[in-house]
Amino acid sequence: MRSIFEGCGTALITPFDETGVNYDVLDNLIEDQIKGKVDAIIVCGTTGESATMSKEEKKNVIKYVIDNVSGRCKVIAGTGSNNTMEAINMSKYAEEAGADGVLVVTPYYNKATQRGLIEHYTNIASSISIPLIMYNVPSRTGVNITPETCLELSKIDNIVAIKEASGNMSQVVKIASMCKDNLDIYSGNDDQIVPILSVGGKGVISVLSNVMPKYVHDMVISYINGDKDSSMRMQLESIDLINSLFIEVNPGPVKYALNLMGYDVGIPRLPLTEPNDDNKKTIEKSLKKNKLL
Repeated sequence: MRSIFEGCGTALITPFDETGVNYDVLDNLIEDQIKGKVDAIIVCGTTGESATMSKEEKKNVIKYVIDNVSGRCKVIAGTGSNNTMEAINMSKYAEEAGADGVLVVTPYYNKATQRGLIEHYTNIASSISIPLIMYNVPSRTGVNITPETCLELSKIDNIVAIKEASGNMSQVVKIASMCKDNLDIYSGNDDQIVPILSVGGKGVISVLSNVMPKYVHDMVISYINGDKDSSMRMQLESIDLINSLFIEVNPGPVKYALNLMGYDVGIPRLPLTEPNDDNKKTIEKSLKKNKLL
C-alpha cells in the first residue's frame, strides 16, 4: 500500500477577493505552510470552500498550488462530488496536473447506500492511477462510510486512506481493527489528532494548521517519533484554539483568524458568513492566548 504522507496535511483555505481567487495571498499562504514544515497541502476541500467554487476556479487553484509547491511537500486535490462522473473527471484532471493524490468526500444529498458508496469510490479509483483518500464527514454529507465498507474498499490498490471526520472514535477503532495496514487513517478533526494516532493513525488533515502549521506538524511527528507525552500536551494545550476555530461553521472562523493575522483572505462565500461579533471576540482572544496576534 502507498501512504501519501505521514504527519500534518493542511486543509488550506481559499482566499477570495471581489474578483475571485486572490492568488497573491494564496502564494503567501503556501510559502508559510511550507516554512511550517507541513507534510501535505490539501486544496479545494471543505475548508477551501470547494462547494462554492466554479469548476474552472477549482482547476486553476489545483494547478496553481501544484506548480507553486513544486514538490516541496505533497499536494492532494479535493475532487469529490455527489455526481460520480464529475468526481471522475475532476480526479483525472488532478492527476494530469500533477497531484500526489485526491481527497474524495462522500456524495452528499443523494443519500447513497453502502453499495452505492462502494461503486462510487470503485469507479473513481479505477479512473486514475494516483492514490485516493476517502473523506467521511457525515455531519456535512448525510452519509457515513461504515467500517465494513472501508474494509471492502481497502482491497482496491489505490484507495489508500480515509480522512475520518465522523467524530466517532469507536468507529475509527473498528476501521483500524478491520483494515489494519491496508488503509491509512487521518484525523479529520483537530481535537482528535492524538486519539487517532494512538490507534495507528498516520496524521491529520487539519484546519488548525492554517494558523499554526509547525505546531500541528510537531504534534504529529512527536507522537510518531515516540515522544507521546509532548504530543499529548500539545493536543490538550491547543483545544481552546481548536474550539474557537469551530465556534461557527468552518471555514468562517479560520478565515477570520487569518485576516486578523494579516493575510487578507477575504470572507467566506455565501451561504457561509463571517462569525458573529461575540464569536469574533472569542477567536481574537484565543489567537492572543496562543501568541498568534
